Amino acid sequence: MSADSTSGTDQELLEATRGGDENAFLEIYRRHRDRIYRFAYRMTGSPDAAGDVTHSCFVGLLENPSRYDGQRASLGTYLCGAARHLSLRCASRAWRERSLAALPALQPAPMSSPLERLLEDERARVVREALAALAPLHREVLILAEYEDLDLGTIAQIVGAEVGAVKVRLHRARRKLRTALEAHMRSGTLVLD
Repeated sequence: MSADSTSGTDQELLEATRGGDENAFLEIYRRHRDRIYRFAYRMTGSPDAAGDVTHSCFVGLLENPSRYDGQRASLGTYLCGAARHLSLRCASRAWRERSLAALPALQPAPMSSPLERLLEDERARVVREALAALAPLHREVLILAEYEDLDLGTIAQIVGAEVGAVKVRLHRARRKLRTALEAHMRSGTLVLD
């Protein structure tokens, strides 16, 4: 790979990384770190755990790049699959007990008044709690579809399931999330407008 490691494909950058090109690896990291971190954060509910998962994904790629098979999936999909595995391991002990109420909003939209910001923060908190209450298999497909905007085929590769199973999980996740949010609306703890 040439001195300009920013213009190659992921496969070219990975080959250069195998050859010892540190800049190529840094470019891979730059391209994929945000998505991996966001996914891990939403899966674990912890900024620290998400950072650890992200770090572990890239260390694993650096230490053993031959585990990635470009014929099976894109590098981004492979890294999301690794993040999924690590996130599920990290969150498996107490996913129901953990409350996300103390977490800051991911990136609240700018509002014109303090009241609007307060309402938006409360809506975000309720949605985060409802999302965290979903079973991990439902939560992960919902995050990948709705937050990361991935197609069903890519999600199926990441979670290691058939597209039909992903559709079913996504349908159930949306239904359970809708039910939880409707309960908040009926109780008056969630106001949409």
